[in-house]
Amino acid sequence: MLVAELTRYLWVALGGALGSMSRYWIAEAMVRLTGPRFPWGILLINVVGSFIIGYFGAFSARNGRLPVPVEIRVFVMVGICGGFTTFSSFSLQTFDLLRSGEVLMAGLNIVGSVVLCLAAVWFGVTIGQP
Repeated sequence: MLVAELTRYLWVALGGALGSMSRYWIAEAMVRLTGPRFPWGILLINVVGSFIIGYFGAFSARNGRLPVPVEIRVFVMVGICGGFTTFSSFSLQTFDLLRSGEVLMAGLNIVGSVVLCLAAVWFGVTIGQP
């Protein structure tokens, strides 16, 4: 059991490294392509990451078209998508809440995440500045 769990962590680490490097490369390429005025790269990353986690999550689920071992799901969904963008996890969890009829909870997740995360960034910047 411990070996299996450790193996999953290693898959997450490898996927996270690949996702993070991909995010950096795409963000930099988009800045060179479109300029720094609007974060087109991050928007693209968030949309693509949300699509990948949704598609792969459904496609590879136990009852999906091509069920895969948990290690592969962890590698792609937690590792690659998590390293690429955490927005994809937020999107999937919000979608799951909506799909299960938890509209209020989904709304709270959306508003809470956006407002609290922006407030946290503001607070971090405020206390981190000289």
